[in-house]
Amino acid sequence: MLLCANTNRPWNTNHLPTTLVLLQKCKTLNDVNQIHARMITTGSINNSALSTKLVLAFVSSPHLPLADFARQLFFSRHAFRTRRHGEDPFLWNSVIKSYSHGRDPKQALIVFCLMLENGVCADEFSFSLVLKACGRLGLVKEGLQIHGLLRKMGIGSDLYLQNGLVSWYWRCGSVEFARQMFDRMPKRDSVSFNSMIDGYVKCGMVGFARKLFDCMPVEERNLVTWNTMISGYAQTDKEGLELAWDLFETMPERDLVSWNTMINGCVKLGKLEDAHRLFNRMPKRDMVSWANLIDGYSKLGRINFARSLFDEMRERDVVACNAMMDGYVTNGYFMEALEIFRHMQNGDMSPDVTTLLIVLSAIAQLGHIEKGVALHLYIQENGFSLSGKLGVALIDMYAKCGSIEKAMKVFEDMEERSVDHCNALIGGFAIHGLGELAFCLVMEMERLSVKPDDITFIGVLNACGHAGLVKEGVMCFELMRRVHKVEPKMQHYGCIVDILGRAGHVEEARRFIEEMPIEPNDVVWRTLLSACKSHKKFDIGEPIAKNLIRQDSCNSSFYVLLSNMYAGLGMWDDVRKVRTMMRERNVNKLPGCSRIELEGVVHEFLVQDNSHPQVTEIYSMLNGLWTSNSEVIKA
Repeated sequence: MLLCANTNRPWNTNHLPTTLVLLQKCKTLNDVNQIHARMITTGSINNSALSTKLVLAFVSSPHLPLADFARQLFFSRHAFRTRRHGEDPFLWNSVIKSYSHGRDPKQALIVFCLMLENGVCADEFSFSLVLKACGRLGLVKEGLQIHGLLRKMGIGSDLYLQNGLVSWYWRCGSVEFARQMFDRMPKRDSVSFNSMIDGYVKCGMVGFARKLFDCMPVEERNLVTWNTMISGYAQTDKEGLELAWDLFETMPERDLVSWNTMINGCVKLGKLEDAHRLFNRMPKRDMVSWANLIDGYSKLGRINFARSLFDEMRERDVVACNAMMDGYVTNGYFMEALEIFRHMQNGDMSPDVTTLLIVLSAIAQLGHIEKGVALHLYIQENGFSLSGKLGVALIDMYAKCGSIEKAMKVFEDMEERSVDHCNALIGGFAIHGLGELAFCLVMEMERLSVKPDDITFIGVLNACGHAGLVKEGVMCFELMRRVHKVEPKMQHYGCIVDILGRAGHVEEARRFIEEMPIEPNDVVWRTLLSACKSHKKFDIGEPIAKNLIRQDSCNSSFYVLLSNMYAGLGMWDDVRKVRTMMRERNVNKLPGCSRIELEGVVHEFLVQDNSHPQVTEIYSMLNGLWTSNSEVIKA
């Protein structure tokens, strides 16, 4: 339908409140387009007062269609009109702020430049907003240009802007320039000191932060200052936590941040009793207080105690549910984590990205692909982006649930792929023994403009090892070193030893270890010894195992590998000697362990272990099977 606007039609002021009310209810692009069309047909689009009001009301809306509509109104109705001398930049600043605080801070610089080109004089607020955008993006060159422009315009001595410059230098990692800026300030306030103290704390320079704190005028210290110092100390070590305690007990007033920071510090250092005492002392608690304590008990394996705290909560939010779910997953209670997620969905609580990451991890561990497919559908229906960690977790989940095809489909459907997405798929190929596909993806990454990292090569080398691709594995190792300039780590060397060993090139693997530029660890040696056992290279394995036992007489794995090599050759007297040596030196081997998952519950069985609650029925069933097999053999 063609819409025609009568530009000569008088504007009706009655449309103003109606338009504002209707736009407030708009959430989608279609909704906004309908209101826009109504404004065109009524002629109200031409009223400057209305469009100004709409820009100010909706330019920072969390709903993107509304924000885009407000910006479009600004650029079409205000940005390029004839200027009056000394025009207030308030409207321009609102648009710049929507970008500098929003999803696309780079646009703030573009609008700022457009503003200057159109003869609008920037004020202190304009500069502070564009500095924030530079800080968020880490733009050093552009920030320096802004600093220079401030000095040229003679407003660089403004305290508000100087604080913005200090903050920008910190965000760009320029510690020395931030300090120089601070030292040259003729006047400082609490914001100046707090920016410096926060910068030092975030860089791990807590000692410098404390010196500044001590010389800061007492009247300038506020809750932000005290909380920043407490946070800096509480995140370090035992001694730092004690210093945090001293500050906490002497600070003139406390808020929820103060209490939660201390609880979090105690939890991270495993001091749960201290954390719980603080929790009980709190005059008021929030969800973060409960979540910190739940997380602490979960990390210590006291999952039942964590659950009792969770059940005590009168109200719960996403943060608390995530803490409990993460505790369950960390401790192997995957079905319980999924049960909490089910309750969240049935209630009025909206899961966030962290929730979905935890749930995907639980599903991957259980191998419940049906639940994985359902969660994938939920992610799509609710518009979650797969460009970050969520896409990585989804690929990993499908691979671990046995559907490498679905993992590949997720990867192929992505518009933007990072090295983490590639690594997840390569790891999936390794699990499924698809070394050729892993190798091809590494070669394809260059076309995708994705630079591989050290994890990429660990994944592809593992995949090559499982698939027996010796040539490709060695080629990847050389590509990593020579082309991509990635310094090999112990895991990479271990992978090459495994590739060569699995293929029977035991002598070559031994030479590779001897030529390594770093000292091999016990995992590398065990990998070689396993290859010696598999390929019956007794002449290589025996002297290596004996030498390792001499160097590390408490490591049971070396004794076991030597014993297994003797057993493989029928040298039973030597097997007994090794076992006797282990007993005399009090070296204990970890018992063998088997796990089976049945209806979402993981059952664990150890050698000579009778702790399972259904052990009687299990042995009865096994004895019945043994009797039946014996009768079949006799028949």
